[in-house]
Amino acid sequence: MNSFQAASPPLSAAVTQMFNTLESAAEQMMVHRDFQAAFDTCLSGLESLAGLEPEDSRCAELKAGFCILGIQALAELNQWRDVLCWVLQQYEQEKIPAKIMQMCILLYSKVGEPAVMQEVTRAWLHYPSNSRATSFRTVAELYLLHVLVPLGEADEARELVRGEVFSSAFTEEHRQTALDIIEEKERQNQDPPLNPRMSGSSDVTEHPVSSQGTLVHKLEAVIRFLYRKLLMIGSGSFPFRRIFLTAILLYMLFFRMDPALPSAFMWISKLLQLLKQMWNAMFAPYYQAVTQSKGL
Repeated sequence: MNSFQAASPPLSAAVTQMFNTLESAAEQMMVHRDFQAAFDTCLSGLESLAGLEPEDSRCAELKAGFCILGIQALAELNQWRDVLCWVLQQYEQEKIPAKIMQMCILLYSKVGEPAVMQEVTRAWLHYPSNSRATSFRTVAELYLLHVLVPLGEADEARELVRGEVFSSAFTEEHRQTALDIIEEKERQNQDPPLNPRMSGSSDVTEHPVSSQGTLVHKLEAVIRFLYRKLLMIGSGSFPFRRIFLTAILLYMLFFRMDPALPSAFMWISKLLQLLKQMWNAMFAPYYQAVTQSKGL
């Protein structure tokens, strides 16, 4: 018992308050759609967090959570131009968490400004300690596909694939696939289709876009549903609040920032299933017991 407590020390009152603040920002974002209030809450949380002594990895998780919600709030407020500058106010360039790097790359790619992330991501990938990050490979892939390739930076893209960054994180097969993508993109740039309407891609893309809209509405409905049930169960339950926040942050990271990415459909479907399973396994039995005791 003592060893378990040593491994998982209880949260201090200050850190618990920070989780409450993060929960409030998520509620303002997803439930009330008040993006300015959500961003202001994130700012307040970051300021309070800066005055705390670091407590293992939980303060870092909180900081990343505030930044993820803050990035999305700025994007929703059409202030995406300020995102990178704001992130660099929170982190040193080379120490930005991988998941936040992913969000920034996808955001600036989505708005057609991938060049904004070129220098920052290049420096991040070559910082030695980042190669040990669990999402290092994903950042490298996004940099190649959403920054270098769209900018036509074929030489830098090849250098990246053949260099130390890709060699340490990718197999030879993956590196060859990346080189094939670069070559294909170069051919497309040199020989554009004479009539875009003749391209067969339109029929392929129309269905995923409509599917995407359906999925995002379903997911938002599930998140709001979870929030309402959370209030009925009791807002003082910390594990339930963590589950709700986790769902929000996963939604932001894997789908909201890149709705055009085909692979996002798989992620969002899995997340939707996960949320439903989570309700059936954890919330439904408790809620059923409560309603039966009340004779509802």
